[in-house]
Amino acid sequence: MSRTALRICPLCEATCGLTLTIEGTRVTGARGDRDDVFSKGFICPKGASFGAVDGDPDRLRAPLVRKDGELRETTWEEAFDAVAAGLRPVVERYGPDAVGIVLGNPNVHTMAGALYPTVLLGALRTRSLFTASTVDQMPKHVSSGLLYGDANAIPVPDLDHTDHLLLIGANPLESNGSLCTAPDFPGKLKAIRARGGTLTVIDPRRTRTAKLADRHLAIRPGTDALLLAAMAHVLFEEGLVELGELAEQVQGLDELQDVMRDFTPQAAAEACGVDADTIRALARELAAAPTAAVYARIGSCTVPHGTLASWLVDVLNILTGNLDRPGGALFPQAATDKTPRPAGPGHGFALGRWHSRVRRHPEAKGELPLSALAEEIDTATEEGEPVRALISIAANPVLSAPDGNRLDKALDSLDFMVSVDPYLNETSRHAHVVLPPPPPSQSPHHDFAFNTLAVRNQVRYTRPAVPLEPGRMAESEILARLILAASGMHGADPSAVDAMVIDQTLGKAVREEHSPVHGRDPKELAAQLTGETGPERRLDMMLRLGPYGDGFGVRPDGLTLQQLLDHPHGIDLGPLGPRLPQPLKTRSGKVELLPQPIADDLPRLREALDRRPDGLVLVGRRHLRSNNSWMHNVPALTGGTNRCTLHIHPEDADRLGVRDGANVRVKGAGGEVVAPAEVTDGVRPGVVSLPHGWGHDRPGTRMNHAVLAPGVNVNQLLDGSLLDPLSGNAVLNGVPVELTATS
Repeated sequence: MSRTALRICPLCEATCGLTLTIEGTRVTGARGDRDDVFSKGFICPKGASFGAVDGDPDRLRAPLVRKDGELRETTWEEAFDAVAAGLRPVVERYGPDAVGIVLGNPNVHTMAGALYPTVLLGALRTRSLFTASTVDQMPKHVSSGLLYGDANAIPVPDLDHTDHLLLIGANPLESNGSLCTAPDFPGKLKAIRARGGTLTVIDPRRTRTAKLADRHLAIRPGTDALLLAAMAHVLFEEGLVELGELAEQVQGLDELQDVMRDFTPQAAAEACGVDADTIRALARELAAAPTAAVYARIGSCTVPHGTLASWLVDVLNILTGNLDRPGGALFPQAATDKTPRPAGPGHGFALGRWHSRVRRHPEAKGELPLSALAEEIDTATEEGEPVRALISIAANPVLSAPDGNRLDKALDSLDFMVSVDPYLNETSRHAHVVLPPPPPSQSPHHDFAFNTLAVRNQVRYTRPAVPLEPGRMAESEILARLILAASGMHGADPSAVDAMVIDQTLGKAVREEHSPVHGRDPKELAAQLTGETGPERRLDMMLRLGPYGDGFGVRPDGLTLQQLLDHPHGIDLGPLGPRLPQPLKTRSGKVELLPQPIADDLPRLREALDRRPDGLVLVGRRHLRSNNSWMHNVPALTGGTNRCTLHIHPEDADRLGVRDGANVRVKGAGGEVVAPAEVTDGVRPGVVSLPHGWGHDRPGTRMNHAVLAPGVNVNQLLDGSLLDPLSGNAVLNGVPVELTATS
């Protein structure tokens, strides 16, 4: 007999509500939840394939421990014994920095992945942290930190109300949005045009999103910051700067005008491949629109000037008075945000508090560049110990980081490695211990990170749709036991981890004057928490302390876990609204338009005005049925147009003798790959494109469908030397490559 259960989709950033059909304990179908307060029934192919993803027969069902060079199934007890025996000697002999932690993208898509890695970092006290952020969005975190004093204060476009959207390096019709959580992003873009608004897309590829736009500009890859700087120049030059209500919240306007003088449209036009008149028109239209928002994503982050481009996006929103106003770019307020503090100066945001050993890369937001992981393992220096042990949680850097071949070898040289992963993939195959979390249907879900980026304030929580399968261990318990094993407390009750976090959080809250529980007894507060598990009790605590919470009885109508359980389709908290100056944590208490690290990096951007690529440059791309390297093992999400092909413009194909469908050799600084050519005018001349996340051809994995059409690893074309200096983000787009037609 079948039944239905609700589940928030964990397969991309849109966080759509699903209604699952379940036969016994197997998910047999998924459709959009029409009553979901946020997604209102929208679903994409990934969500519709939830059952296939959940029931993939290649998912590991028991932990693995390496014995005599081979990974074999074992008990959970033996697995954690091996973790403690492998990690603690490294910490005790070489220090905590000799243990590296790698966090992959899927962590932000699970409840446990959001709650426990920070506790692990605190317990280990290692500075050797590497995450997917530095091959993705770190420039936006850094620019937000410098502008607003908080690296997580990221304004999002008010898609439901804006009259004019300028979209750069983003393809939400394929990605469903990123750093902007919006179910049915395509529908919201169509709605802008339907109400008489304007959509402009700037992208070297004519993507599905670009085809929807009023105007598509095929910019030269890697020059987004130049275009945006030239637009800022026009706003100043033509007297179009109008801060409006932001005027009292901003400092550095005159200094900004001075540094923008060199970035004239004429100077930027040739470098960008966008003529000067068009650049002027873009600036004038942005200023003239009743409301407008500039939004940029991964295409503008993974380039040599990624942080400057991210900064300039917000600069344009500020100069046109569109930051922090409806229809512009607004700061979301998640239900689990910390208790809002009174507006005023904060501690600010600092870069480079420590550095990597080998190439002295500065940390950003507590992280070192993922591109540096291999060298931090395989290179000895006088500056401290190399990484000798690695904890990898939901990460596959062999495919997602530059020069996977070098990292592949480096991982084999580690003294010890533990991987928390449902698959034996290109990275986890190197581990000494693999700890597999259960499938998503057997896990609870709340979006801690994505609700801080949502285009409408709302809150939702779903308990597991099916019971935990015998022999499985909840992801929260896996990570709690990992924390205990890594910190020298192996064998302690895993519930102690959640209890410790609750005690510490409440103890701090009662000491804060602006907290709703100031002066109260933390033990009395802890006794009020509800929930069947430690993670639920922590969620209840965060809701109660948050901006909409009950303050542990102070506001009787405020949010609690029980309210979420009583509203299974979620609770709508209303549209985004102005919040400044409250989110600001800069030392001045204002938006700091021209922070010193930005000013120091602008000469490098001026030099780019005179730089032109000599040959072809490479950009990545994404498919609606993919999410990085996650989903190529699911037959329903592969095949058709979701293929690993090299897009090349007909002019370049003719010049190089490349035939459609024929193999072509692509060579970059890090190596070479061979992929079939797909001749298309969807890329501008001089640009070729390979998708990210492929390359499933390494031995020792257990991904039986992915290996049938492995594709090639585009990141193998990179040697890891190209980084945005402020953020440490890998340069993945606009990199030079050479093409050769194969016989």
